[in-house]
Amino acid sequence: MSRSAAGPTGATQRLMSEMKTLRKEKWINFEDGDGSNLLNWRFALMVINSDSAFNGGYFKAEMNFTNDYPFQPPKFRFLIPITHPNIYPDGQLCISILHKPGEDQTSGEEASERWSPLQGAESVLRSVLLLLDDPEINSPANVDAGVMYRDRRSEYNDRARLTVERSKKDIPAGFDMPRSFEPAPPPKQENDDDFWAESDEEFDFGGSDTGDEDDNEMGDFEEEGEREDRDASDEDD
Repeated sequence: MSRSAAGPTGATQRLMSEMKTLRKEKWINFEDGDGSNLLNWRFALMVINSDSAFNGGYFKAEMNFTNDYPFQPPKFRFLIPITHPNIYPDGQLCISILHKPGEDQTSGEEASERWSPLQGAESVLRSVLLLLDDPEINSPANVDAGVMYRDRRSEYNDRARLTVERSKKDIPAGFDMPRSFEPAPPPKQENDDDFWAESDEEFDFGGSDTGDEDDNEMGDFEEEGEREDRDASDEDD
């Protein structure tokens, strides 16, 4: 019996949990409904950073996993052309976290920079967003974009803005594009005029009636004192 026929594998169980967590984030939008295909994700990453050249972008992407996940890294690819030093023409990325575990003497990457089972899908996606904002031009996947970023930054930023505007055509109808990570303020509550229009009757807050009893006892005490004063006056006479 195959692993898929035997039921959810360790990979799909973990991916199910990771996707559930990611669906709560503002910067990612899954467009695949219930996400039943757990080994192949389709989604959009949103750049919510006013300091980024790609701020406001809605970038469709895909990430593919194998049954060896998390012991082997996923594959990531943008589905929209992006001029960026670390993005290949086919949308794949040159990023250490997507490289197989272990040190690579050829590239000089340490094991701590590369994939490990302690990483996860969210780690990859956050690294991708950081890379969009802060390219690594020492080992570019797109040499021309790297030179443009280094020597002609204004041209690079203009190209990024054009990419952002093009990406907005992929925003689904009715989708509310976030502009900030801050939660929206709660709606302002209007004054309830009906509360102040209550009748003139006193409110009964469920307290005891000891106050009335104390008043009655005080009255009896005063009457007794008056009688004693009269008796003392009669004796003097």
